[in-house]
Amino acid sequence: MTGFLASVATPEEMEAVRIGGADIVDLKDPSRGALGAWDTAALEAAVARWRGWGPEAPELSATIGDQPMRPEIVLAAAERVAATGVPLVKLGVLADGAAACLDALRPLARRTRLIAVFFADRGVDLALVEAAADAGFAGVMVDTADKAAGGLRRHMDDAALAGFVAAARGRNLLTGLAGSLALADVAPLARLAPDYLGFRGALCDGGRTGRLDADAVAGVREALKGRRAAA
Repeated sequence: MTGFLASVATPEEMEAVRIGGADIVDLKDPSRGALGAWDTAALEAAVARWRGWGPEAPELSATIGDQPMRPEIVLAAAERVAATGVPLVKLGVLADGAAACLDALRPLARRTRLIAVFFADRGVDLALVEAAADAGFAGVMVDTADKAAGGLRRHMDDAALAGFVAAARGRNLLTGLAGSLALADVAPLARLAPDYLGFRGALCDGGRTGRLDADAVAGVREALKGRRAAA
């Protein structure tokens, strides 16, 4: 069944989406870009908070920031986040230089679950999904880089997204779809059966850099629960 990833910018938002039923609490700073990263001290404190939630805690993920596709830079950023104890580490993948970066991450992928994030508005190469699997990544997802250029389904139609999910599932990769998703996107995207759908702007009052709204979180949770019941 498709789960609910909620991106959060503060410890208080972590608690709010946990209470609201998120399956993955995703640490991301929207003021710093599409995959804006929390700083190290904040990540360490977040991991400690998450561990304190006990065995029923949702998963925890974090982004490494919007990095250039240079192996030494991407590896250093991913190592920094992984060293804080975050169990799922997300990093952006752009075509130019991607193969070398994925290869450089092989050693880290043996000890940390890495998630490769592709960008629908920059083009998604399914050969790189294969490369991520070969490098030992735990999962892949599609997001959008330019949050002002429209949501995910503006850049990839449902058939293309279904192809992405199928390619990832064929390599036993965790799959996610995100990118300025709205409530109206839940039903059609859940039909594609990704492992999770990711939300930020739809959870906030005033867009992705705005204040998290508990009612909006509940609305997404209920929409996904409704899809689960229908399945």
